[in-house]
Amino acid sequence: MLIITGTLAHDYIMDFAGVFSDHILPDQLHKINISFTAENFEKRFGGTAGNVVYNLGLLQTKHKLLSVVGKDAGEYQKRLNDLGIDLSHLTIDESSYTDSGFAMTDKKDNQIWSYFYGASKKIPQLKLESVAKKGDFVLLGPCGKEGTLALLSQCKNLGLEYLFDPGFLIADLTDDELCDGILYASYIVGNDYEVTLLKKRISNWNNIVAEKVVITTLGEQGSKIDASGKFYIISAAKPTKVSDPTGAGDAWRAGFLTGLDKSLDLPTSGELASVVASFAVEEYGAQEHTFTLPELEERYRQTYKKPLHW
Repeated sequence: MLIITGTLAHDYIMDFAGVFSDHILPDQLHKINISFTAENFEKRFGGTAGNVVYNLGLLQTKHKLLSVVGKDAGEYQKRLNDLGIDLSHLTIDESSYTDSGFAMTDKKDNQIWSYFYGASKKIPQLKLESVAKKGDFVLLGPCGKEGTLALLSQCKNLGLEYLFDPGFLIADLTDDELCDGILYASYIVGNDYEVTLLKKRISNWNNIVAEKVVITTLGEQGSKIDASGKFYIISAAKPTKVSDPTGAGDAWRAGFLTGLDKSLDLPTSGELASVVASFAVEEYGAQEHTFTLPELEERYRQTYKKPLHW
């Protein structure tokens, strides 16, 4: 069984009509003070765990969600309930608000994010042993430094295999904490920039990941998977249109986890992940896309010139 940890959040998404780099002076980064005017604005459902389980719901992949939301999450809960997602292990903190993410995207799909940790500050109090049993697989999604480290410690103590997704936390975790998360992980995932940072931060990176699977997502260029020295280059599936990249990475993770859950090989899992991500970028927001399983299978067949056997 997949155990999905991380945050659920309300996302506030904005578009910038230009390119960030045209307005940032490299020699003035030490005293940066700049603002951008938004062209579009939308409030959407988000958070790493929320986005992943939304896509797992579309994929009809069984899983358990372990997270915390605030007193303002009624509409969010209804949305996930309507998808048939089990919310029995979702804690409601009536004393705080649900997390909030603020994103601005420029014309080249570069993004600037800021994030407010609200109810998810209670994540360190959650107990994995209440939902997980031996043989379950955990997505260790970013949920604040304390929450991530608490769940990491529980994975280690319970002997649970996990995918480490440090994402937003790279700047918050010390080198030793990052190293600890990677050391006990079976899989590590991040975009190209994040993986580059990890390599710089972890001095003995090559030795630590020698027998692990390191996944680097590359946006419209696809992804690459390094599995104990075996490299797989996964081409991206083409969407019918590109509206917004927000949530594409989480959709990718849901597709990849589904592949692992169904015992698909790594290349096929990566291909399935790319197809799921292609649907996500077609709509504005991380949870606005939909697809049926026949639609997913047809796009897979068109992209990779073979049927999806799962």
